[in-house]
Amino acid sequence: MNSTVFFKIGYGLYVLSAREGQKDNACIINTLAQVTSSPARVTICVNKQNYTHDMIQRTGVFNASILSEKAQFRTFQRFGFQSGRAAEKFYGTENQAERVGNGLYIWKDGANAWLSGKVVDSIDLGTHTLFVADVTDGEILDPGTDSATYSFYHKNIKPAPPKKEETPAAPGKYRFRCKICGYIYESDTDTLPPDFVCPLCKHGAEDFERI
Repeated sequence: MNSTVFFKIGYGLYVLSAREGQKDNACIINTLAQVTSSPARVTICVNKQNYTHDMIQRTGVFNASILSEKAQFRTFQRFGFQSGRAAEKFYGTENQAERVGNGLYIWKDGANAWLSGKVVDSIDLGTHTLFVADVTDGEILDPGTDSATYSFYHKNIKPAPPKKEETPAAPGKYRFRCKICGYIYESDTDTLPPDFVCPLCKHGAEDFERI
C-alpha cells in the first residue's frame, strides 16, 4: 500500500463501494477521516437507509474512491447520495471502474486516490453508522489534484438550479433547498426540525439552506 494516499484524505467527497455475493453497490459520502497512521485506520459515516450501508455491515469490507476537483457531474448522477437494493451502478463503466485486490470496485474517473477498508468496529449513531476500519490497500491515482469538497461541488460541478426554483414561497410558507441533491421543501415554520431528513438523499436538516 502506498501510505501517501493518506495525504489526500480530508473533508471531501468519496465514492463508497461494497459487494455482497454477485451484487455491487455504491453511493457518495462526505465523511471519511484518518484515525491513526499505525495501524493505518479510518472511519466512515454511512446513512442506514443506503443499501451500501447494509452490505458493509454484513461483509465488513468496502472501498472508497476519493473524488478530485476533476470529477464530473455524471459521477454524481450515477452514484448519488443514496443507494438502492436493485442498483447496477457500475454497469457499462469498464473504462472508469475496476476491481482491486479485495474484489470490490474502485472508481477511477475524476478520483485522485482510493483505499480499501476492513471494518474492525462500528458505532450506532441513530440514522447513521460510524464504521472504523483498517486500511488494507490503497493507491494514488492523480497526485496533482486537490480533493473535491461540497463547496467546490456546488460552485463548480453541479449545474445551477432552474430559475423557477428561486421563486419565493407562498404567503406564510418558508422554502428550504437541500445543498446536496437540490430537493425543495416548503415548511410552515422558518426553521427545520433538527431530525428532518431529506426524502431524496437522506441528508439531515444541517444540509438545507433557506431560500
